[in-house]
Amino acid sequence: MTDKLILIDGNSLFHRAFYALPILKTSNGIYTNAVYGFTTMLLRLLEEETPDYIITALDRKEPTFRHKEYSEYKGHRAKTPDELNSQFPILKKLLSAFNINILEAEGYEADDIIGTISRQAGDMGIKTLIVTGDKDALQLVSPYTKVLLTKKGISELELYDEEKILEKYGVSPERLVDVKGLMGDPSDNIPGVPNIGEKTAIKLIKQFGSFENVFNNIGELKGKLKENLEKYKEQAFMSRKLAKIYTDVPVEFDLEKSKYREKNYEETIKLFKELEFLSIIDRIELPSANKDVIKFKTLKNIQEIENALQLIKKKGIMAVSFETEKLSITEKTILGMSFGSDEQNIYFVSGDTLAKTWDIFRSVFEDQNVKKICHDAKEIYILLNNEGIKLNGLEMDIMIGAYLLDPSKTSYSLEKLSLEFLNYYIQDKPEELEYNSCVKTKIQIKLKETILSKLKDAEMLMLFEEVEMPLIKVLAEMELEGIKVDVEELEILSKDFGERLNILSSKIYDLAGLEFNINSPKQLGEVLFEKLGLPVIKKTKTGYSTDAEVLNKLKNHHEIAKLVLEYRSIMKLKSTYVDGLISIVNKDTHKVHTSFNQTITTTGRLSSTEPNLQNIPVRFELGREIRKVFKPENDGNYLLSADYSQIELRVLAHISGDENLINAFINGEDIHANTASKVFDVKLEDVTPAMRDKAKAVNFGIVYGISDYGLSQDLGISRKEAQQYIDNYFKKYPGVMDYIRETIKKASIQGYVATIMNRRRYLPDLHSKNRNIRSFAERTAINTPIQGSAADIIKIAMNKIYKSLKKEKLRAKMILQVHDELIFDVPADELSLAGNIIKREMEGAYPLSVPLKVDLKKGHNWYEMVEFRG
Repeated sequence: MTDKLILIDGNSLFHRAFYALPILKTSNGIYTNAVYGFTTMLLRLLEEETPDYIITALDRKEPTFRHKEYSEYKGHRAKTPDELNSQFPILKKLLSAFNINILEAEGYEADDIIGTISRQAGDMGIKTLIVTGDKDALQLVSPYTKVLLTKKGISELELYDEEKILEKYGVSPERLVDVKGLMGDPSDNIPGVPNIGEKTAIKLIKQFGSFENVFNNIGELKGKLKENLEKYKEQAFMSRKLAKIYTDVPVEFDLEKSKYREKNYEETIKLFKELEFLSIIDRIELPSANKDVIKFKTLKNIQEIENALQLIKKKGIMAVSFETEKLSITEKTILGMSFGSDEQNIYFVSGDTLAKTWDIFRSVFEDQNVKKICHDAKEIYILLNNEGIKLNGLEMDIMIGAYLLDPSKTSYSLEKLSLEFLNYYIQDKPEELEYNSCVKTKIQIKLKETILSKLKDAEMLMLFEEVEMPLIKVLAEMELEGIKVDVEELEILSKDFGERLNILSSKIYDLAGLEFNINSPKQLGEVLFEKLGLPVIKKTKTGYSTDAEVLNKLKNHHEIAKLVLEYRSIMKLKSTYVDGLISIVNKDTHKVHTSFNQTITTTGRLSSTEPNLQNIPVRFELGREIRKVFKPENDGNYLLSADYSQIELRVLAHISGDENLINAFINGEDIHANTASKVFDVKLEDVTPAMRDKAKAVNFGIVYGISDYGLSQDLGISRKEAQQYIDNYFKKYPGVMDYIRETIKKASIQGYVATIMNRRRYLPDLHSKNRNIRSFAERTAINTPIQGSAADIIKIAMNKIYKSLKKEKLRAKMILQVHDELIFDVPADELSLAGNIIKREMEGAYPLSVPLKVDLKKGHNWYEMVEFRG
């Protein structure tokens, strides 16, 4: 069987990958999109082709002989972006880890190396497959050489052999360089002959047989074509020389160095870990020597279980991992559980065995003295609660600890954490449930001390132990409790919204003069810009843009734009928040049980999913009406809302130390009116509602690092006027400007910002060469300590309230957290006591230099609420 060589045009494919994928970065700010795209192509290639030899050819930085021949060669090309340049050293690391031979040659391009090696391989009787994004390589096709050419992006490839080239171009492969000499190549700035395109060039080569014969028989041609060929003969010969791939470069096809070998798995996994290519690691089949062998025991009877639990109690520690199957949003089946006290003593119990022995396990799970190590402890708390068991003694949640160390990651799975902190790759075996579960328990045991040590070094141990860990139980209880939803009212709302949409659709069709799919951006674009002739604001890759920004600008041109905006708004409310809620109401409890997430946001704020109750739009009436369907558990109860007043501005006053801002809060002044007075230089009593609204936008804009452009867009004023507002603000609150400057300066030096509880957020983009990226990082540096500190405070308050309500043995329950607001389900006879406890604990959560203020409201639903003073 003939041996096969794969020749990879490294630079060509690397550039293709860079432009085919969006910019990707690691959490440390390393650009990776080109490497990622190249890696996926390489893995696919190796899986499909199984070569005997493999080489990657790369360009060098210095000029080649072509530049000396023609100084304008590739001269029009823009400078390679820094985001791509920085990835070339990583490409070489990748190829080295894959044990792929790299060839470079001074004065030559990768094309010439490929041409030379393919010729040498052909002389040895070795078949070659060239993989490239450059059509120039087609001239190298021969009985021994084929070309695999990228067709679209990096995912579609097309194979070329001699027959395919003859069929597509009508000439043999070696004549393609003749065609290029006549037509030139704009991508390489090769001039060719003016006014000769590909079709004419191919026709000439087919007619006369070769490049030289075209010029030898120039007398047979007429008109402008003949004139141009005569005039630009020298340029044409130079162009062919530039386009020709040379096959005599001083490089050698070293068979031994070019053999396709096993990857260096240790180096490959180490590199993928650094690049955060964890999804790609799953595609690498580790050799058996690299696979983990773990000892564990499957417990099948009561005696074995009791013996194992006796050891757990003696050691006083228990790592635990559950294997589950999701049946619905609220239901999971337990397939099995593993647990252990150390790496030598790990056990597995099947779901069937667990179902018969929960009472035996209860004594350990509820034992405060047996410290529990978990990954996603909230889920385990809920699973056990469903079996009538309380999880006590929770000491370590691996997921939350890892999140605090770096809140920018998208996943904190055990597989990823194992790789990151232990350099240990978990080889998942889907068919081996027991093995998978026990490996997870072992990893939790190994990770515990590593993560705790890092938290201590980062001075976040107190945040972890006193805020985040106690909060797990609080959130689990909130999820289990849920909030009642009136499904009948939801269905009425759905019908009402549907009727509104029908009316709007009819009006839109009348204005358009035809019926069309309003939800289709393509059809809407055709109606707006082609049929109605409205001005085109911007375009997308696929056609006209019809986003909210465009429609808002078109409102003054035609009524249809306003109606489409209204239609979209109601459609979003109906599909996401009305019909969406109906589908996830628990049929047994008549409640929705949202999931609260501790490890999603980079600022430390909680988020919620299934459903996301934090995103119910309340800025306009129809959105607010959805809150009517959320009610207390029974008619004798109230919903009690406790909302922090302007907590982020109070935090800003505290951490900036600005005297004017601090005094305004201490004196109980209207902070927005106070700011308006200072920004507009008028007496407090002369501040108008319009001034106050503008000042409010400035106040909150400053918190988010707003620019003059952003403020001008928010207020509908000029950038000059917006900048004047900002300048006046900083004159009156100089401490805030000092805070901004010092925060950015300090963050640039130490690499992170921190909250009042020392919650960290790392900002590598502060050193980006891209101004927009760097500016965004600076705004993030300003906002994160403020928003993150507000998150710290409400979490502390939630823990304190939970304890106090339990201590007083109240039936009142915390059921929702939405930004700076907490919602409680409270019996009528507990309203006064519960309200006082909640207000006391929230306002006393953390000692700021300004008072924390909480507004209480009560109501029989979340919409119709009135002020409550306790």
